[in-house]
Amino acid sequence: MASLNVGNLGEYLREQRNAAQLSLRQLADAAGVSNPYLSQIERGLRKPSAEVLQQVAKALRISAETLYVRAGILDEREREELETRAVILADPSINERQKNVLLQIYDSFRRENGFVPETDETDGTPGADDALKADALKAEALKADVLKADAAKDDNPHS
Repeated sequence: MASLNVGNLGEYLREQRNAAQLSLRQLADAAGVSNPYLSQIERGLRKPSAEVLQQVAKALRISAETLYVRAGILDEREREELETRAVILADPSINERQKNVLLQIYDSFRRENGFVPETDETDGTPGADDALKADALKAEALKADVLKADAAKDDNPHS
């Protein structure tokens, strides 16, 4: 994919604003920025801060992460990971314990597939693989516990 630049961000913002049927002034007011500043962003003359992008995204009712990627603030893979985590955490059909287990399993699969978080200390030294294996086993055990608990709950309709 080609490198995204501020001009691309501006074009995208203009498209989103037009799709939302908002004038430049209306969007500027809704986002709490000046009309000339927003115009400069749309024309690719200014690079907005993450805060301004968040305000604009909120006003347009679109994902701030998408704007961060287009502005070059966030990598596409990071955006996808953040969105996945947000969806899991926002799901009202599962409880907090299940959400935590699901996130641990998700992290385990990402590590298994080579997507090691930058904050992870896996530097190839002895013990790093053991730690990953331990995390994977713990995630599998937690998943098994959740499935057992859910099965027991299904067997007892009064709980």
